[in-house]
Amino acid sequence: MTKRRCGVWFHMRRFDSSDPVDPIDAARRPARRRSPQASRDAAEQPFNSPIYCVYPSWARPPARGGGAAFSAGAGLALLDQILRATPPFSGALRQRLALRAAAASASALRLREDEAALRDAEHLAAGAGETTPAGRLHRLWRSFADRKATLDAAALAAAAARVELPPDLDWAALAGALQGAHAGRAQPLAAAAIAGVALARELSATRGAEAEILAWWAADVALAESLGWERPVALAATSFLRPELRGASSRRPRPSDPEWPDALAGAVALAARDAVGLAAELARGADRLLAVAPKLRAKGAGRVVEQLLADDAVSPARAARAGLSDRGARRLFDRLVDLGAVRELSGRPNFRLYGL
Repeated sequence: MTKRRCGVWFHMRRFDSSDPVDPIDAARRPARRRSPQASRDAAEQPFNSPIYCVYPSWARPPARGGGAAFSAGAGLALLDQILRATPPFSGALRQRLALRAAAASASALRLREDEAALRDAEHLAAGAGETTPAGRLHRLWRSFADRKATLDAAALAAAAARVELPPDLDWAALAGALQGAHAGRAQPLAAAAIAGVALARELSATRGAEAEILAWWAADVALAESLGWERPVALAATSFLRPELRGASSRRPRPSDPEWPDALAGAVALAARDAVGLAAELARGADRLLAVAPKLRAKGAGRVVEQLLADDAVSPARAARAGLSDRGARRLFDRLVDLGAVRELSGRPNFRLYGL
C-alpha cells in the first residue's frame, strides 16, 4: 500500500488487510473479499514501495549525554532506505549536503564564504577553471556524487589537493594504512571513527585544520563503504561544528581526542536527521516538478528538469547549453517558479540560480 505522509521516501513491506500481523485481532476480523481489479493492482504492486513516513521522535539525537550511537543508527537506517530507493531527487540531495559540508569546512578554516557564496562560485562559473580555497572545498564534497566509496591512493591524493596539503606524501602507503585500520570493522560508526583517527594520525605533521577536514572526509567515505553505499554522502562533515558536540572545554572534538568516536556518532546522528528532513523537502519539490514537466513545451526542457533533479542549483546559462536560448531559459525558469515547481535561490534580480 502506497501512502503519502509528511516525511521521506522509504521502503516498507506492503501487508494485505488479511495478513496476520496481530493473530488475535486477525481472528476477530471477518475476511474481506477484494474486487478483481484490486487483486490485479495488488499483484502489480512492487514488494517494496516508496512511501513517506515521519521521522520518529525516539530516533532524534539527544541534546546532551549518551545515546548518540543509537540515534545515529536509527537515522542511518532511514537514510539507507532513501538512498537505496534511488529517488529522482537523489542527486540534488547529495549536492545540497555537499554544500553544507563545504560551508562548515570553510568556517573551520576561517574562510569567509558561506553557502550562498559557495553556490555562486560553483554555478555561476559553470564549475570549471580556477576557484578560491573555499571553492576547492566545495568541489571536494561535490566529488562524492561521482566517485566510489573507497579510500584508495588516487582518492586520497585528489582530496588532499583540494585542501592544499603537501603533494609529496606517500598516498599508496597511507591508503594501505587506512584500509588496514578499519578492515573487518563490521560496525559502520566504528569503521568511520577508525578511518578518521588513522588519517589524522598519519597527517599529524601537516597543518591541523586541513588534516582535520580530511579526517572528516575519510570518516564519511569509510561510513559509506561500511554501509555498502555505492557513493559517499557528506554527513558528519555537515555537523562537526554544531554546539551540541562541544564538551566542557567548549571546543569541538578533534580526531586525536578520546571522545572522538562519541563525537562522530553525535555528528552522524544530527546529520542523518537533517538529511532525512532534507530528503522530505526535496521529495515534495521533485513531485511538483515532475507533475508540471509534461506541460513544458520548450526545446530542451526535459534536460533542464534532469539538471534540477541532479544538482543543488541550476543557472539559466547552464540551462541554455541544454538547447534553449538565453531568453528561452529565463522564461522557462520564470514559468517553473510561477507553477511552484522550483525556487529561486539567490534572491537577486540578475545572475539568478534555481533549484528544488
